[in-house]
Amino acid sequence: MLKVDKKTTLNHLPFKDFIPFLKKAFVGNYTVPQRMHKNFDNGIGDTASTLLLMPAWQNSTYVGIKTVTVSPYNKQFNLPSIQGLYILIDAKNGSPIALFDASGITARRTAAKSAVASSFLSRPESETLLMVGTGTLSTELIEAHCTIRPIKKVYIWEHTEGKGQLVIDQLAGMDQNFEVINDLSQAVPKADIISVATMSTDPLIYGRWLKPGQHLDMVGAYRTDMRESDNEVLKRSTLFIDHDDAWHETGDLAIPLADGVIQKEDVAATLFDLCQGKSAGRKDSNEITFFKSTGHALEDLSAAIFVYQQLTT
Repeated sequence: MLKVDKKTTLNHLPFKDFIPFLKKAFVGNYTVPQRMHKNFDNGIGDTASTLLLMPAWQNSTYVGIKTVTVSPYNKQFNLPSIQGLYILIDAKNGSPIALFDASGITARRTAAKSAVASSFLSRPESETLLMVGTGTLSTELIEAHCTIRPIKKVYIWEHTEGKGQLVIDQLAGMDQNFEVINDLSQAVPKADIISVATMSTDPLIYGRWLKPGQHLDMVGAYRTDMRESDNEVLKRSTLFIDHDDAWHETGDLAIPLADGVIQKEDVAATLFDLCQGKSAGRKDSNEITFFKSTGHALEDLSAAIFVYQQLTT
């Protein structure tokens, strides 16, 4: 069985190649059962940790399952918040053929999915990106958005002083102009694309700050008690989600739904609809688009297949 570490995974998942591969996967023949999503007490603080089990298969070819934990207090252990393993299986005989460090797959496919959505929802001429958050996903999301749009300026909002510069240091090879900011109320109106990846339980993005034509890429807030946007953001935006189960997995949808601010019928399209041509996405240059990403096992399996095929052919 092939064993693939994080570095090897990332080296074999370049955004310029994997983004179009993933876009095609949303049109492909995959079976994805509902994932298991359970919280458990970590014995450290009030915020629980999360266990995710995400299976998927491509009929007659590959089966895969990801086991992941999300641990909100891992900074004190100098460990990433997301850890886990991905097993790729030969569908013909049921034999495991590859074992991956899931962190690389998760980070790269999450950012690539945001780029796929942005290709339908952000304005093609978008030049300014605001990255809200400085965690593991921040560098991935910045690189992904810059791959598909002519981004010239990147603002990075940091919650902890010094983290923004660390993100910039990791992106030293990129051509964009970077700036660390602390005031979101000033930065939000400057951005064409706003990507948010945090574990916040309180809104960070407010609808009163938005301007026409923006695209919001909402990646964090992976539990129903977490949210990154206020109700006004949803009122002002056209809503897109990655898949129908997203309603049960994030406070960015569950809370305004419970408040009566939005209805499930307000969703313009899923990412499947966009990739399959059932929806065109953005309608005009003034529309504010809101994409909520919660993760889908199809993305993990696609990434694992992509890497495995590169390593074995």
